[in-house]
Amino acid sequence: MPPSRLRSLRNRWGISAPRLIVSPHVAWYWRAVGVIAVLTVSLVIALWIYDAGRRFAGFDATTLENELATLRARVAALEEEASALRGVAASSESRLQIEKAAQAQLVRQLKSVEAENVRLREDVAFFENLARAPGEDTLPVSGLKVEAHAVRGEYRYRVLVTQGPKEREFNGRLQFVVNMQLGGRDVTVLIPEENFDDAAYRVQFKRFYRAEGSFRVDPKATIRSVQVRVFERGVDQPRATLSFSLT
Repeated sequence: MPPSRLRSLRNRWGISAPRLIVSPHVAWYWRAVGVIAVLTVSLVIALWIYDAGRRFAGFDATTLENELATLRARVAALEEEASALRGVAASSESRLQIEKAAQAQLVRQLKSVEAENVRLREDVAFFENLARAPGEDTLPVSGLKVEAHAVRGEYRYRVLVTQGPKEREFNGRLQFVVNMQLGGRDVTVLIPEENFDDAAYRVQFKRFYRAEGSFRVDPKATIRSVQVRVFERGVDQPRATLSFSLT
């Protein structure tokens, strides 16, 4: 064998030969599991370090969660309180409406009582006049009332005229003297006008006459007072007068 060949074998298999390392074969999925485990451990360590750093800096997630829980509880309590207050407000509004309705009813009852009182006074005046001694030639006027109607410029009136216990029949007419302000000036209007015979204002009775009706003025006018005059047929001077103030 040539010396070079012998030297080559000695270097390969002899004492000076390179060390042989035998490593076991590991499947690729086990390697993947190992990599994942290492990454997981690294991530946990990183999170722990991050949390420790926040605590060291004064930030505590547990404290924040406690504060959030406290705030949520406070919000829930405020919502409950607001709901209770809304219930109280609704109840108060309901009571207020009931009180307003009761007050409106009392006002209507008061107006009804006042109207009844006026009618009673009229009836008293009526019977007093009927009870006058025979021969008294009187023609009193009582119970005059004038009030605005729903239509602007229209007014309703009511008046009672009685005659003493005489046998003759009274024939005549009514006339209203309306004192009002119009355009900043005092104005007096006669309804109906002089020398104008209006059947709506004629009166004819023996013992008493209750007249009810309406008249119209300028819608822009403000009536201050109304006077009713009772004229007997063929007489220019009124037999009786009565005034009613609207102010």
